[in-house]
Amino acid sequence: MSLTHLLIRQARLEPNRPAILRGSALHAAYGEWAARSAALAQRMREAGLAPGDRVLLFMHNHPRYLEILWAAWWAGLVVVPVNAKLHASEVEWIVANAEARWGFVTADVAPQALAGLGVQVDVDSAQADELLTPVACATPLAPVERAANDVAWLFYTSGTTGRPKGVMITQRNLMTMGLAYFVDVDTVSSGDAMVYAAPMSHGCGLYAIPHLMAGARHVVPASGGVDPAELFALGRTLGPLSTFAAPTIVKRLVDHAEAHGLTPEDAAASFKTIVYGGAPMYVADIERALRVMGPRFVQIYGQGETPMAATALARRHLTNSAHPQHLARLASVGVAQTPVEVRIASADGADLPVGETGEVLVRGDTVMAGYWRNPEATAAAMRGGWLYTGDIGALDEAGFLTLKDRSKDLIISGGSNIYPREVEEVLLTAPGVAEVAVVGAADAEWGEVVVAFVVAQRGARIAEAELDAHCLTRIARFKRPKRYVFVDELPKNHYGKVLKTALRERLRAQADAPTAGD
Repeated sequence: MSLTHLLIRQARLEPNRPAILRGSALHAAYGEWAARSAALAQRMREAGLAPGDRVLLFMHNHPRYLEILWAAWWAGLVVVPVNAKLHASEVEWIVANAEARWGFVTADVAPQALAGLGVQVDVDSAQADELLTPVACATPLAPVERAANDVAWLFYTSGTTGRPKGVMITQRNLMTMGLAYFVDVDTVSSGDAMVYAAPMSHGCGLYAIPHLMAGARHVVPASGGVDPAELFALGRTLGPLSTFAAPTIVKRLVDHAEAHGLTPEDAAASFKTIVYGGAPMYVADIERALRVMGPRFVQIYGQGETPMAATALARRHLTNSAHPQHLARLASVGVAQTPVEVRIASADGADLPVGETGEVLVRGDTVMAGYWRNPEATAAAMRGGWLYTGDIGALDEAGFLTLKDRSKDLIISGGSNIYPREVEEVLLTAPGVAEVAVVGAADAEWGEVVVAFVVAQRGARIAEAELDAHCLTRIARFKRPKRYVFVDELPKNHYGKVLKTALRERLRAQADAPTAGD
């Protein structure tokens, strides 16, 4: 069964149930959503698009995103989601690599034609209105059947170390991810509302699948993005919202709640569940979030290669402060989700014992089919049925996975391994520290030394000696930073992840710069 049938089922069951909203205003009931998707699917097929052809979505969050997404699947096409913050030249590379034939855009991100697209449709135009309007008395296009292993979602990685790779996600991958949500992440009822504030081109948009399965409402904020005041108010109007958020978004929501004196009960009136992931959530940050907003949170760990599904840290684990391993579990990313296996392997792929650190491997029906037109990268990442994630972590005796870092971020100083996240966790508990990122810098004596880039809280003055003393009370002397660099902000990519590559390049450039008198 293809993803298309999820929409058909709901449209038949409850055609008048509210489905898609812009803010608090109804955009489409389930019957209307299905009719519009079927109409667009038919017109794309009549225009010559064949099953397996690629269709690009280069849009800010928009109510029509879901209608176009399911129209593409209705026609048997492959969706290529693109983050709206990318530059046109980056998008044109993706168009060429994916050989996308059609593209749907919002004019604010693509005011001019993108090179390589045969057809480019502004989703707010009269052309889009016509494409999405069902024809009276016409027989809707029967959904094109797709096999479980057919590609449905061609997701391009962020490409921080070179050209992005196209991750081939299949119908089975997405169907399994959607079903796992109910078991491992959260329950969903038809009265729930999923709000899309984070980019729909990324993990947030994929959570449309389990919420469609349950016949819930899908809400695009009027602003199209993350405005904490708007989201809190929207939840009070529509009923508590569910959403997916990167840790940077969680921090903005918590900051808003704290600044406005909101209680956990106030937060509960606006938010049912906030699933967080995509970047590290430090213990100090999740403790503060739970204190300010209450038990609203669930953590997931996944990658584009196993979207939204590798491990999950359930609400009950986050809130069980009486458990003797509570702090360790807060620092973890939870246990393997139901449809996957997780193990820790050495450099040669051998299993490592409980507690030992190695590369995180994942296997299961959520793992990608491979990289688009890149057999070398596929062979490197997929070995013996396992996805080699490139993340370094350890499993405890109960199966909780704690991530240490990306393998490329490991610091080796004087022959000792130092995991930046451990140092970052400590520095974030120091007074006056708002954000921190730790990287290694080349050193003639030690090989590498630890360097901490620190963002101070507004109005705070922090001395290096204070940070050094703080570290020495909490971690081994050899792990403490040898240098502190105070910055106004940390460089981040379009998904809010800190670009440690940029920080290392900055240090290398400073080391290579000629000194006075050279």
